[in-house]
Order: sequence, then C-alpha cells, then structure tokens
Amino acid sequence: MSTVVAGVGRASRAEQVGATRQQILTTAERLFAERGLYAVSNRRISAAAGQGNNTAVGYHFGTKVDLVRAIMRRHTSRIESLRQDAVAAAAGSREVRDWVACLVRPVTAYLASSGGQTWFARFSAQVMTDPALRAVVAEEALAEASLRHVVDNLVELVPDLPPDVREDRAAMVRRLIVHACAERERALAEGAATPRSTWDETASGLIDAITGLWSAPCTEERR
Repeated sequence: MSTVVAGVGRASRAEQVGATRQQILTTAERLFAERGLYAVSNRRISAAAGQGNNTAVGYHFGTKVDLVRAIMRRHTSRIESLRQDAVAAAAGSREVRDWVACLVRPVTAYLASSGGQTWFARFSAQVMTDPALRAVVAEEALAEASLRHVVDNLVELVPDLPPDVREDRAAMVRRLIVHACAERERALAEGAATPRSTWDETASGLIDAITGLWSAPCTEERR
C-alpha cells in the first residue's frame, strides 16, 4: 500500500512541476513578446506566473538562452509536423514558389490553428533583434530535417546566385516571415485592421513576395 501511495505522490509531484514549467513558459513568452527580452527579468516572470519563489525561472530553465530555447521548442514540434506535410506535397516540384510555401504556410497555419490570442510571432520578432539569440533559434530550426530539405531545394533552384547573395537573401526571407507575422499578430491583439483578412491570405502574400525576392536577378558589382 505504501508503495502505491509513494507512486501516486511522485506522479502528482511530476504533474505539478510540469504545470509550473508550462505556466512559466506561457508567461515568459507573453512578457517577452509585449515588452522585449531584456526589459523583463526572471523575477518579474516568476511573479507574473504566480510563483512565490523569485528564482523559479532559473530553477526550472537555467539561463535566459535556455528559457528562450524552451519557448521555441514548445512551438516548433507542431510547425515541423505541418512542414513535413508540406514537403511531402511539394516533392519533385521544380517551382520556387512551391518550396517557398513550405517555409511560410506551416508557420501561418500554426498561428491560425492556435485559437484566440497568440504571442509566438511577436516573441520570435523580439528574438530576431538579438544576434546571439537569433543564432540559437537558427540552430534549433535547422536541426529539423524538413527545413533543411526545403532550404536545399531552394538553393538548387537558383544555382547562379552567388553564395554571399544567397545568404543575404535568406536573411531577408527570415526577417520578412517573422516580422510580417508579428505585425499581423499584434494588429489582431489590438483589434486593429489588417491588410489581409486571414492567415491563409497573409501566407499567399508572403509567398508571392519571397518567390520574387529569391528568384530576382543579381546585379554584378561594378569595380
């Protein structure tokens, strides 16, 4: 009997810890999205998450980089699943637009499916402003096989693009996706008008723009 009780106690404790971690992640994501990564202290996150211990964030997640990584991972598994479906649908295509869609639609579809208010796009935009954290997010993203496959296809479809130009445009693409989604998310949260009425329409506009950006000719530098 005591073994059963001990087992129940351990399970209850694990559930409590899991719930605490999720509450901290939700609170941190919201505060970071609304106020910025360096305007919000761990103490403030702990208090807003209803934790009496001001060191709760550090105890559960360690450094701010670890916390940011945990927030990203909370979302990327679902986005990865959506991207896998998109990649399967685009298999064999030689159209830049089809592979650009594999970059964009998993993100917008995820935001659309979340229901209610979201903070992930604005949080991602805040992360993009910090070079060190931006590198962490890029590392996390490229760990996903489906994203590497999309990037490989896009590179293959513009073989004449010099590597430095290709890298420059890839950075532009990342910023365009993140900030366009963040602006729409912010407008929805504030009840403001948006240029596109749905996330699906937003995706179509982004795909049009990025396809043009990725396929544009490269002007040779005059020396």
